[in-house]
Amino acid sequence: MRILASLSRLVAVLAVLLIATPAAADEGGKAYLIEVEGAIGPVIQELVTRGIGDAEQEHAAVVILQMDTPGGLDHSMREIIKTILDAQVPVVTWVSPQGSRAASAGTYIVYASHVAAMAPATNLGSATPVQIGGLPKLPSPPAQPGQEKPEADGKTDMERKILNDAIAYIRGLAKLRGRNEQWAEQAVREAASLSAEEALELNVIDLIAADLNSLLKQLDGREINIKGRILVLDTAAMVVERISPDWRSELLAIITNPNIAYVLLLIGIYGLILEFSNPGAILPGVTGVICLLLALYALQVLPVNYAALALIAVGIVFMVSEIFVTSGGILGIGGVAAFTVGSVMLFDDDYLAVSIPMIGGTALVAAGFMLWILRRFATLRRAQVVSGEEYMIGHIGTVREAFDVRGRVDLDGENWIAETRVPLQAGQKVRVSAIDKLVLKVEPVEESSEEK
Repeated sequence: MRILASLSRLVAVLAVLLIATPAAADEGGKAYLIEVEGAIGPVIQELVTRGIGDAEQEHAAVVILQMDTPGGLDHSMREIIKTILDAQVPVVTWVSPQGSRAASAGTYIVYASHVAAMAPATNLGSATPVQIGGLPKLPSPPAQPGQEKPEADGKTDMERKILNDAIAYIRGLAKLRGRNEQWAEQAVREAASLSAEEALELNVIDLIAADLNSLLKQLDGREINIKGRILVLDTAAMVVERISPDWRSELLAIITNPNIAYVLLLIGIYGLILEFSNPGAILPGVTGVICLLLALYALQVLPVNYAALALIAVGIVFMVSEIFVTSGGILGIGGVAAFTVGSVMLFDDDYLAVSIPMIGGTALVAAGFMLWILRRFATLRRAQVVSGEEYMIGHIGTVREAFDVRGRVDLDGENWIAETRVPLQAGQKVRVSAIDKLVLKVEPVEESSEEK
């Protein structure tokens, strides 16, 4: 009985302690550090969502997003933010190392995080959304009688809708995390930016940390609200585990590189052209299809200007057509020009673009190829005919054996069947006057005639 009473008192004490003490977030004693570097896209989205999911399964105490990004795609940004808002583990976004930035989409992710931190000499902001896809701007319709005139801000109705949606979105995130709503709107509406010190002063971020140890020290003891649950971070002796991209993420990162996507597109198009020109070659067709499909995937997730993509396609078609159509180089030169302009315009993002040296090199190779074709055609036009009926007519042969109507003659080391209107003697010289299928029409050569 005494043992049972002692156990009952122990259980009661433990229950009181669990009720009186807030839940601790250090059950795993581990922090997941995910490096978010480069443009926000499907690859970064997959890395972050997978990292947060693994952290929840492993009961990690906190997830740290070490961020350096110029921005990225709205869809990928929103998927990352949804994952952060739905996370059962605290998410800390840390703009680091020094010299990094959290521009555009990065600013939204900073606002969505449970804790926002920056290293010295970093900045965030410039969160104005930019419509991508290369579609032409449509003017706002004129105001009807009795209606207010459209705003004279130079924006279309669609641009205003996108802007207002982005403002409402980031203000909602700021309100949820208790951060500066007014500056959040300025970052979207006016593309405003802040340094780390200014962001801390204006309540845009929660702390400034120069390195990881400083960040963990400042996070220690901080209370985090996770969907109504108060977690107290204990990061004093926390083990940090870095989440690296797996082979799939690395492959997608390579494919979605604008330069790689550009090369894959060209290889795909030229591969199909070679296959159609030489049916049955198989290798160009297989290679072309695979590269073209990979390029189309990359272009699907990148901000592509479709007018530029059309110019590239038209340029390639013109250059190939120069081989089959005699245009004096007009099609080839026009194709190189369209190809070059389209390559420069291909991506609608300042941070996602094909490098100029690659465009220049590719254009020079295409132009050199066109010059070689033109020179080759000019040489062929001037070259003497070396086969066929045009070559045979007028040439001199030797009668092998005497015949009156049909016999054989030797011509350029070959033995031919020949027909004549007059009897011919063995060894007599004859000239070809016509060809009927594989039968030569010959006539005797006078002694004074000049032989070929």
